[in-house]
Amino acid sequence: MKEIKPKYDEVSDINTLIDKRGFCVFDALTVRQLTDCTHVELDDLSQTWGNLPKDQFLKDGGTYRHRRHGSFIYHNDSLKQVPHRAHWQPVDYNALHGGILRLFEPVLEETIVKPAWNKILRKLALIASDLRRNEKIKWCIEAHQFRIDTIGGIGRPTPEGAHRDGVDFVAVFMVNRQDIKGGETRVFESNGPIGERFTLNEPWSMLLLDDSKVIHESTPIQPLEQNGFRDTLVITLRENYFQDPKVETA
Repeated sequence: MKEIKPKYDEVSDINTLIDKRGFCVFDALTVRQLTDCTHVELDDLSQTWGNLPKDQFLKDGGTYRHRRHGSFIYHNDSLKQVPHRAHWQPVDYNALHGGILRLFEPVLEETIVKPAWNKILRKLALIASDLRRNEKIKWCIEAHQFRIDTIGGIGRPTPEGAHRDGVDFVAVFMVNRQDIKGGETRVFESNGPIGERFTLNEPWSMLLLDDSKVIHESTPIQPLEQNGFRDTLVITLRENYFQDPKVETA
């Protein structure tokens, strides 16, 4: 299948595009401008994907996914990490892994102190507040470092299929992809037939979406001449509360 390049958007169109179609896509140059990160800072952050532990919770029996997870709160211009906590989603949003508490290995302190990490989380919170037209919102942020490899022949970035995450906003950064084919991003209306598909392949390009308006997925990856991998940084933002079974069932 021929790779479809994304049609990149302009920063000035974020509010309009999120309101009308529920997502926007930015190239690496725009991401650097948006986050005030330098190329060197982002490249330095990219190096931390080399030591991700295997995901021990894959219900399909696969060993292709590696990840780390961290939780943060942004409120009143302050970004703080919270004590390490389990990741949880209801079955309604994740039919494969929903309903269980998944305690992944934490994002390392040496990663969190890197300048690009702080800049990315802060800027996404500011964008989310602007989209909600309320700068006083407390944003509960979850950050996931993913590596999907092809050592077993195939890797699945979203084994749960097309889904929503049960949050307000989701940002997916393409950190790196090497010696693979596939990994096509697909975004569809949550309540309609209209959708788009494209392949993010530029390091530090980004997909930003309103989780209430669209569903998304990434297709499986396969190796080219040798085993390869796909690295992404997924950041979710949820207003006021982390997604938690106690909150959801109250």
